[in-house]
Amino acid sequence: MRSIKKHAYCCLKGIGRGLRVLHSRMLVYLDEVARAGSIRKAADKLNVAASSINRQILALEEEIGAPLFERLPRRLRLTATGELMIAHVRQTLREHALLRSRLVDLKGQRRGLVRIATMAGLANTVLPDTVIWMRERHPFVKLVIMAQSLAQVVGAVTSGEADIGFGFSLPYDPKLRVAASIGLQVGAVVAPGHPLAGKEAVYVSECLSYPLIVPDRSLTIGRLVADVLERGGIPTDMAIETNSLDLLKQTASRSQSVTFLNELDVHVECRRGELVFLPLLDRAPRHPLVLVHRAKGGLDATQSLVLEELRKTVTGFRSRVPQAPATLPDAAETAEG
Repeated sequence: MRSIKKHAYCCLKGIGRGLRVLHSRMLVYLDEVARAGSIRKAADKLNVAASSINRQILALEEEIGAPLFERLPRRLRLTATGELMIAHVRQTLREHALLRSRLVDLKGQRRGLVRIATMAGLANTVLPDTVIWMRERHPFVKLVIMAQSLAQVVGAVTSGEADIGFGFSLPYDPKLRVAASIGLQVGAVVAPGHPLAGKEAVYVSECLSYPLIVPDRSLTIGRLVADVLERGGIPTDMAIETNSLDLLKQTASRSQSVTFLNELDVHVECRRGELVFLPLLDRAPRHPLVLVHRAKGGLDATQSLVLEELRKTVTGFRSRVPQAPATLPDAAETAEG
């Protein structure tokens, strides 16, 4: 135990010495290599020679006296020392970005910075209106919008890389505070000329006469759709599955296929007349849309302004979506009765 503590102490002393040789570019290099798990991938993204990044990492490891990465056959993985280092690097980068933002604000060139982490589908549907609103009402506020996976959205807000998070089925985290939440209807989506398009709502069984293309379980909507189909005893062996919302929508709009999404996923396309959303009459769970921010630390005035605009968008969305007729009992409920 004593030898372990001594090694950790030596590593920390080494990190302290090594931090003196870090500079802004090296911070970015380390951060990107840790994210990519590869020096080559990081170099391609940063448009820097891989050999240059590798030399600097090796020099830093020599200065610290401990490796930052495990060199695995196909990727790099942070060591315990690397985890300590990268936590410091990312905190430094966040503080540096915040300092630069405040310096710009002092010069009167901008008044505020707001970073939003969201899922790709929401970046294409809800956020364009927010961006336009900000440009018209608050042109000196800088918005940074990051399209990420579900786990990345939560991680970005809890770590401080984002001020606001916005996504479907965000898991509970005590570090987050929910600013708004609504449950969106799940429905069948078809082209305007589809035989089902004239209906106000449908049962899943009515869709089985047509080719199905469904979201796979890697998507939160995919898991909800699978639940609906499984409870109805509906086989999906012949259905095409994909994790691409664009493919789902494009296929439905250009063929007799039927897909299943929530009402917000196709809000823009329905408004343009490219798709028709048909709420399901089957007993279907709602798809929760959640807006969050950090529970501690709070938001500044500009960030609170954007949060409130997004909150109004979320809570006001349902008033802009045609509602399904009163839900009828499905076959299972009738049998039970």
